[in-house]
Amino acid sequence: MNKKLEKTVMTALFMALCCAGTLISVPSPASQGYLNMGDCFVILSGWLLGPVYGFIAGGVGSGISDMILGYAAYAPATFIIKGLMALTAYFILKLISVKHKKTTVIPEIISAFIAEAIMVGGYYLYDSFLSGNFIAAIAAVAGNCVQGLFGLTASVVIFRILRKTKLNTKLPF
Repeated sequence: MNKKLEKTVMTALFMALCCAGTLISVPSPASQGYLNMGDCFVILSGWLLGPVYGFIAGGVGSGISDMILGYAAYAPATFIIKGLMALTAYFILKLISVKHKKTTVIPEIISAFIAEAIMVGGYYLYDSFLSGNFIAAIAAVAGNCVQGLFGLTASVVIFRILRKTKLNTKLPF
């Protein structure tokens, strides 16, 4: 199969995973909101697809879910925030992995943490812009932190499973 076609198909698959992972959510008393697997797939798209295709998959897939859920005002910000999450997750993992053995989980945790910090900070800034109030926007930070911790944990666990089973090496690129 053509390498470019394979990359396009995998990007579309991760776009769908990011979208569906965000749409399917469960109530979370800890965040007084909902938890979903969207961030997990955004981070995995960066780690597995690389910076460009990961950005596209994470940004577009998550932005589409905002449109479906009725949050069209958030779709442009989501595209940028989630795209930057995937891009950052990729580069931080590559940078830190050089210094650590593949057996340690530290690079994945740090990479996912920084990606999730971008999510929390990005939505805080966007909420501040939409509301015109930096204080009022703080209300969503705790829930986003809980969602971020969930996304971090899920992405690290799934990535470790993919590595252990060597499924990550079966990707076409």
